[in-house]
Amino acid sequence: MKAHTQLVQQKPPVKVRMGTVLKKMRIHWPLYVLLLPPIIYVAIFNYLPMYGVLLAFKQYKPLEGIIGSPWVGFSHFEQFFSSPSSWRIINNTILISLYSLVAGFPLPILLAVALNEVRIQWFKKSVQMLTYAPYFISSVVLVGIVMQVLDPRIGLVNQFIQLFGGEPINFMGEPQSFRSIYVWMGIWQGTGYGAIIYLAALAGVSKDLQEASIIDGASKVRRIWHVDLPSIRPTIVILLVLSIGGIMSVGFETIYLMQNNLNLSVSEIISTYVYKVGLINSNYGFSTAIGLFNSIINLILLIIANFTARKLTDSGLW
Repeated sequence: MKAHTQLVQQKPPVKVRMGTVLKKMRIHWPLYVLLLPPIIYVAIFNYLPMYGVLLAFKQYKPLEGIIGSPWVGFSHFEQFFSSPSSWRIINNTILISLYSLVAGFPLPILLAVALNEVRIQWFKKSVQMLTYAPYFISSVVLVGIVMQVLDPRIGLVNQFIQLFGGEPINFMGEPQSFRSIYVWMGIWQGTGYGAIIYLAALAGVSKDLQEASIIDGASKVRRIWHVDLPSIRPTIVILLVLSIGGIMSVGFETIYLMQNNLNLSVSEIISTYVYKVGLINSNYGFSTAIGLFNSIINLILLIIANFTARKLTDSGLW
């Protein structure tokens, strides 16, 4: 028996022959053809543009091209971090992102759990339609609506304030109101759409577990807490890791449309600053350096968040 065990343990690893691989590829060629378009798309739009990262280390001159432009090393990074406005911009980006994450991340989960418990189908579908609809409103239209509602002269909110004897408030011009307006506007727009993923995950919850919890006399709240939420925990963890990995990438369009001279002290973030410096002022090397710094921080946060999630929950992106 021992001799047989030693022979099994000493068995050499199976070598994959190239002929076998090619044979399998010939058999399953339709699957590889389906795989080609996304590979080509990623290669063209995600990997080839990485060549432009060189601009972060060069004083770009359009006539000389990226290769011909003079090398300046880390001077663009030094220029950014020595600027008095750099830390304010980074601080604004982090605060808005954390506010959005803390306030907005749990709400799609709560909405999905609540909709999953609704048994009246017409009511459930009506709520779904009403909560999904704002997602399909463009950023330009959404900001226009918010500005009209909060307008100091004709806005609905200020009309109510004046109705009760108050003075009109210029909400879009008050720096302390900007973050809350942006975050809750985004929550209103994206909560319903974000709940779709959790509803799909809840559809896969084991019916046997739910029936067993009902037999044991568990209340609806107990079933949600001990059956539904643990079942969708991998989905929650993965989406949380992705959200943390993009914490430095605040939405550019909405914030740029909401900016004005009065709220610029809290609304200027990395993406809007890169746009103004790079495209408006044509300082391509400096703006690329800032964007590269932003991407590196996001990558580090993604790795840390995934490592922590793996340690605590055994779920993660990899």
